Amino acid sequence: MKKLLIIFAISLYPLISESSGNLAKYPPEEIDITITTLNDGYPKIAPEQIKLITGKYYRLNINCPDVRDDLTGWRIEMLELLHNSHLRLVTVGDIEVHLQGLSFNAIECDEIGSAHVSLVPIKPGSYQLYVGNVPSAVGRPIGESGIQDDGKYIFGSFVVR
Repeated sequence: MKKLLIIFAISLYPLISESSGNLAKYPPEEIDITITTLNDGYPKIAPEQIKLITGKYYRLNINCPDVRDDLTGWRIEMLELLHNSHLRLVTVGDIEVHLQGLSFNAIECDEIGSAHVSLVPIKPGSYQLYVGNVPSAVGRPIGESGIQDDGKYIFGSFVVR
């Protein structure tokens, strides 16, 4: 019986343990990520590596300053980071989507502009940042996720400690 109580208490630990501090303490730290198009048509990410700290509130400002149309736009995927973070808010223009922990797959920049993702990383690790052609630009279905092997793409990374 004592052994069963110990196992039960250990299984409840994640539910009763407290996090340290406020996971969305305002204001978030702003991090600018700019995606431009090189002369050879490939994307460029600046910075290529973004360093984050678990438990800290961030706003990723994803800027696409030189997109010309739907077929020259870029698809940005950071699925591993999103799955290991508490998502708060996605803003595109004046539209705010309050996620409060839900997820999404990608952001497509098919015109000049910016998107903002507010999140709190909760698990340390190195997470891939993928930027590549929008799927329709390489003859794939709209909204298809993952690497567009027939297109032009680059990888950056998020390093969370």
